[in-house]
Amino acid sequence: MMSNAQLEAQSTELLIATWNPGKVSEIKTALEGIPVSLRSLEDFPFIPPPVETGGTYGENATLKATFYSRRTGRFALADDSGLEVGDLDGAPGILSARFGEVSSDQERIDLLLKRLSGIQYEDRWARFVCAISLVHPVSGLVKSFEGEVKGMIALTPKGSNGFGYDSIFIPDGHGLTFGEMSSEVKNIISHRARALANVRAFLKGWLQR
Repeated sequence: MMSNAQLEAQSTELLIATWNPGKVSEIKTALEGIPVSLRSLEDFPFIPPPVETGGTYGENATLKATFYSRRTGRFALADDSGLEVGDLDGAPGILSARFGEVSSDQERIDLLLKRLSGIQYEDRWARFVCAISLVHPVSGLVKSFEGEVKGMIALTPKGSNGFGYDSIFIPDGHGLTFGEMSSEVKNIISHRARALANVRAFLKGWLQR
């Protein structure tokens, strides 16, 4: 059995609870300078992923953060995000990572563009939404944050940066897809960046309490 000191030490490590390397990179960049030791799921390879049964991004983010915090004894951060397309009645939404039950980002993009075939660019409005949850195993903290960015779905994929649907999403006020943007720009204006800015502000205050 671990001592209270050991538990407290573990709880000041922040586990980034995602296997997505793109998300890990964005989160590490956003939290640079915050006084916690960042860990990843690669440090805990034998923990199976939880079943995402939540009905909202926030519910799924909290479900994942709680699951990994309990399994590892660490302070955990998890996100859930999705692309909502107006002409598809908000789909793929919380099923964005599993859209069409296909296996790759490119297949999901191809399927989404196929369903938008014939829809003019000016009618392809959409938004990216991100929810991020923090769960602390010692204090019992459960805190959630959200961010969103509105934009349009491109007629064809452009750019190879980023991941997921980045190559077909053009944020409002910009002429490039996320896939064409530099990481520096995307990490300022994206839905995840906006949620992470709130996470960062919260952690700075909470860790100094």
